[in-house]
Amino acid sequence: MNPEDFPTPDADVETVTPETLKDRIDAGEEVTLLDTRMTSEYEEWHIDGENVESINVPYFEFLDEEVDEDVLDEIPDDREVTVLCAKGGASEYVAGTLAERGYDVNHLEDGMNGWASIYEAVEVTEYDGAGTLLQYQRPSSGCLGYLLYDDGEAAIIDPLRAFTDRYLDDAEELGVDLKYALDTHIHADHISGVRDLDEEGVEGVIPENAVPRGVTYADELTTAADGDTFQVGDATIETVYTPGHTTGMTSYLVDDSLLATGDGLFVESVARPDLEEGDEGAPDAARMLYESLQERVLTLPDDTLIGGAHFSDAAEPADDGTYTAPIGDLVEEMDALRMDEDDFVELILSDMPPRPANYEDIIATNLGQNTVDDEEAFTLELGPNNCAASQESLAGD
Repeated sequence: MNPEDFPTPDADVETVTPETLKDRIDAGEEVTLLDTRMTSEYEEWHIDGENVESINVPYFEFLDEEVDEDVLDEIPDDREVTVLCAKGGASEYVAGTLAERGYDVNHLEDGMNGWASIYEAVEVTEYDGAGTLLQYQRPSSGCLGYLLYDDGEAAIIDPLRAFTDRYLDDAEELGVDLKYALDTHIHADHISGVRDLDEEGVEGVIPENAVPRGVTYADELTTAADGDTFQVGDATIETVYTPGHTTGMTSYLVDDSLLATGDGLFVESVARPDLEEGDEGAPDAARMLYESLQERVLTLPDDTLIGGAHFSDAAEPADDGTYTAPIGDLVEEMDALRMDEDDFVELILSDMPPRPANYEDIIATNLGQNTVDDEEAFTLELGPNNCAASQESLAGD
């Protein structure tokens, strides 16, 4: 059913914004959620957390005038319950149905689409290069991006198309000129914002080594080769070629303080190697990844911060709230970074998580081979990113 097809409940139901719900979760409040999406959607992607109790009862269970008592028994009646769905229509109806029966309920505004619209900027306080570095965080999918600004200029690394206006508004509010928009690679989990920002007068930058994969718009943008630099005020962003996750995977060393590793290395895991060449090409890609990590990343000073393009539920934020960590700490904590090549490859390939939802369509769109409007682009990237190898197998004891 479409949201407009649900009857309006007689009971008044309070609406909770996604931002308010996240604030409550972040504050450590005990939160109970009733997710009324289909079970298959719920199992693929839902709101979770140590202080979150999540219950899945599909909305169609509430469509009959007499709701089955077994269904009602699944829903706590001794606390507040926040009902949610995909877009907000079904949850309002279900919440109203429950309110009429005496339950303490509210519903999440815009549902999981609203949750996917949350995008927060957190300062990386341990960054000690020139200027200021912010980490953008999208909790719904774990996507991370970076805004560096200094002396009236700024650059964004790994921007999302869905938040193009946000970057421009933030730059205006900070009083800086957004000079560069840089991608680390051809992403498989979200639609890149580099081309949209380029159309707005920002210089779009993609890795030179990503072009042979089939990028159709390379002539329209700047291509970054290994060792190239980009000046942002007094800060320098240096291109560091780190293939493995993809053949074009490129990191950016931000003023010798933080390495934006894209999907090469995360604070809780390393890249999965199978999204470009599939299972057949994964072993060679894993060896390429090992070489990149050992020769291009782990050779940097131990206090160099690592900032990936994603974080998962297994990631622990730093004291400043960002998903960053010094290289030296990651080497101590992650067994995979201390292994020889054969053991590393065997481990990486042993427990691969499911591939990101819609990843083939997303890759085609980011290559310029597929065209989608903003609504379809937003829908394609809903869900978990799954761009890392299994965190459980990589973590140390």
